[in-house]
Amino acid sequence: MVKINKLDTESKAEIKEFIQFHFDLYKNCPQWVPPFRQDIALMLNRKKHPFYDHSDADFFVARRDGKIVGRVAAMENKPFNQYHNTHKLQFYLFDSIDDQEITDALFGEVTNWGRGRGLTEIIGPKGFSAFDGYGIQVEGFEHRQMMTMMNYNFPYYEKLMEKAGFTKENDFVSCYVPRERFILPDKAEEIARRVRERGTFVVKNFKNKRELKDWAWRIGDSYNKTFINNWEYYPLSEREVQFLLDNLLVLANPKLIKIILHNEEIVGFLFGFPDVSKALQRHDGRITPWAIADILIEAKRTKWISLNGVGILPEYQGRGGNALLYSEIRRTVWDFGFDHAEQTQMADTAVQVRRDMESVGAKIYKVHRIFHKVI
Repeated sequence: MVKINKLDTESKAEIKEFIQFHFDLYKNCPQWVPPFRQDIALMLNRKKHPFYDHSDADFFVARRDGKIVGRVAAMENKPFNQYHNTHKLQFYLFDSIDDQEITDALFGEVTNWGRGRGLTEIIGPKGFSAFDGYGIQVEGFEHRQMMTMMNYNFPYYEKLMEKAGFTKENDFVSCYVPRERFILPDKAEEIARRVRERGTFVVKNFKNKRELKDWAWRIGDSYNKTFINNWEYYPLSEREVQFLLDNLLVLANPKLIKIILHNEEIVGFLFGFPDVSKALQRHDGRITPWAIADILIEAKRTKWISLNGVGILPEYQGRGGNALLYSEIRRTVWDFGFDHAEQTQMADTAVQVRRDMESVGAKIYKVHRIFHKVI
């Protein structure tokens, strides 16, 4: 018999057990990259995570014979619902053994939680911040997860969701392109050259983290505007923007971050991150001095780069900014000696970005699905 319990987020023991279940489930999976344990704990911390400034969440575990066999988070993102004029309940941190009874029991509890708040639909997985990976993976299981920027799950999750009555809401795709195939079409390179000569758009490069930090708030404000037409968008609070910036500054190599200016205003950006997945896999989600040193070493020797956060403000698309942006992406991949590039998690609705990536030789190789159900 399956029993569902609501997590006591004031209990360190229960939080530890909630987190550890994920690690136990995937401990023998070579494609899985463990999250930082303290990042997951922060999601459960109502006093510290900026999500709780405006919204609410609860966490549930499924037990059989006293042992955890599944878990899930139920979330009401109030700014998202207000912006989109919806009444959607989000779920995240769903993990389970391959057992339909467990999945049905967990989402039965999530459904009751949402109905009690007047919500009428369930969507997910969708997390607590823009750096949390979207969706359940449905294609590309043979490929390793890109750090903690996306989720990885076993193939049976899709079946569990569909049998529980969920259908596709939206897909997020990740594209792969090897160095030798990352070539911008001659026409696009010519447009980028002319744009540079005219000086209408200017590429801003950063020499160090201090300089990047000086621009951080302007970058955060631009980031908040660029994805305004995307499915996942909602206006971020100041604390949420600061949260994103703090995470960006920890992970970033300033030389892989570029922004595009038009009349001194930020209209586009490129966030490149060296893939440190191998180091993350070696340290079991724990942040220690040894882990930090290993991550820094891996960042210098990796041949993979994640392009996670590439965009031009909608009103500047089609005016040469796109060509300049992708010319800079190619330069970044080539100049820094990366052999492999991944454009990480683009929404189906980001049609122009997908077309641009395909034009430089990228191919979709991972797909993550947002599921939906009317309750």
